[in-house]
Amino acid sequence: MWRAPLVLLMVGALGACTSVSTKQKAPVAAEVERVSEQAQAAEQVRQAALRAQPAWSFQGRVAISKGRSGGSGRIDWQQRNESYQVSLSAPVTRQSWQLSGGGGQQARLDGVEGGPRGGDDARELLLQATGWEIPVDQLPDWVRGLPAQMAGVPDHQGFDGEGRPRVLRQQGWQVDYLDWYPAQDGRPSLPRRIEAVNGDAKVRLIVDEWGAGEQ
Repeated sequence: MWRAPLVLLMVGALGACTSVSTKQKAPVAAEVERVSEQAQAAEQVRQAALRAQPAWSFQGRVAISKGRSGGSGRIDWQQRNESYQVSLSAPVTRQSWQLSGGGGQQARLDGVEGGPRGGDDARELLLQATGWEIPVDQLPDWVRGLPAQMAGVPDHQGFDGEGRPRVLRQQGWQVDYLDWYPAQDGRPSLPRRIEAVNGDAKVRLIVDEWGAGEQ
């Protein structure tokens, strides 16, 4: 009963995200069989720098689907250590919902009919509320181009010619890194466009801006 408002929120924003996705995209780098030692070393430095950053954030656009159900909207992700606060909004309908959790906290979903919902598993909480499967616990690493530490050894990691991740397969998901922001002002290179797929579940993300987050 309380699933409908969130579905309407996402569908209401579909047009805005679709119009963006039809713009000309940067060419997708190919996965290479061999990465130079210099590129491997640069990637190790990039990953170490990101792991050492306790607070970060990003704003962008997300499209989510599972089977025939799907939609899209704007996303604002705030991360501090293992704790996260995620806001999703549909500018057209002016509706929004918020998900918080991590760091030993129970996951909490606000903005749905019937009042806030809570649970120990954020992925299961969203699945029950929306019918979509989103790998919430792994996304803080995956979205930054890192293997998820809590998910075990990846089944496969592929890299582009610069040594950056091109494809990652872990815990049943395949994550493709389709575009990157270059390193700038001391900030390591970070993904701009990502697609994650697990069976009929799919998450597409375009990051408009990366930030340092709240300390």
